[in-house]
Amino acid sequence: MHPDLSLEPAAGRWRQRLPLLLAAGLALLLALAPLFTHDAFILQVLFKTLLFGALGASWSLVGGFLGRISFGHGFFLGVGAYTTVLLMLDLHLSPLLGIPLGGLAAAAVAWLIAAPTLRLSGHYFAMITIGLLQIGLLGVTNLSWAGGASGLSVPIGNHPWMLLFRNRMPYYLLAVVLALLSFAVVYGSSRSRLGYYWRAISGDEAAARSLGVPAQRCKLLGFALSAALTGVWGGFFAIYVGFIDPDSMFSLSTSVEIVLVAILGGAGSLYGPWLGAALLIPLGEVSRAAWGGSSGGADVLVYGLVIVAVTMFLPGGLTTLRRRHGVARG
Repeated sequence: MHPDLSLEPAAGRWRQRLPLLLAAGLALLLALAPLFTHDAFILQVLFKTLLFGALGASWSLVGGFLGRISFGHGFFLGVGAYTTVLLMLDLHLSPLLGIPLGGLAAAAVAWLIAAPTLRLSGHYFAMITIGLLQIGLLGVTNLSWAGGASGLSVPIGNHPWMLLFRNRMPYYLLAVVLALLSFAVVYGSSRSRLGYYWRAISGDEAAARSLGVPAQRCKLLGFALSAALTGVWGGFFAIYVGFIDPDSMFSLSTSVEIVLVAILGGAGSLYGPWLGAALLIPLGEVSRAAWGGSSGGADVLVYGLVIVAVTMFLPGGLTTLRRRHGVARG
């Protein structure tokens, strides 16, 4: 008897769709979470975990698949935030339109910046991204029409079309939907021909070019897509918190936290940044809530020790646990 080969393509399609199905199932569970708890702190932790999971996944397009370490993704977060809020305040444009436009603005700026800078790699590229972050911080601080150092406030009200709500629940549900969309975009791009080109460039750019890979264009597209997703979340986060200023939006500490989430979870992997966020964000929030200002820095110490432990024992990130477990069983 011969095996039914017609079943193999169907099985392959199901395997390809499995990550999306798992993500959709998890998103449904998270959307149902408010039915089981009304604790504002728990929902805040879940919101922030989704935020940094998506930001880490966006960063991973550059830092994981392309192998270019960026410490300046807070810049694109700020571009998206300021674009969305300024369009809302000056043109009375709904964030439903302003948030995507913020992502496009971040992508456009990334495209212009990446053309000369992506020819560099290693610490040279990392230093340029840090400089970019500082340029954004100083630039916005000195722009009076953008609020200057005082920042900008989002109006208070209850206007669903303007994404203004009296309570946080709608924002949480929107974050779940946006996180699922972000996962789908990263999944689709990483599994496309462009995604395979990114991996080839990261492995050996010279060899990839010799095989006909348009390396510069692929790097530009990856950087722009990463910036666009980051900018979208910047705009959404600005509406959520209701206030933005240069120090909070163009923050080096936020950029570093995005990098930590991605790398500790497993940069260049589909699930890694989300796993990193699921570990680090609740740990940081719970330790700060438990000890607060009276801890003498104990919360930061615990946070740092976890980072050191994961780095030492799982240098490839949390996603390597599965491979190690498989080797041990084998």
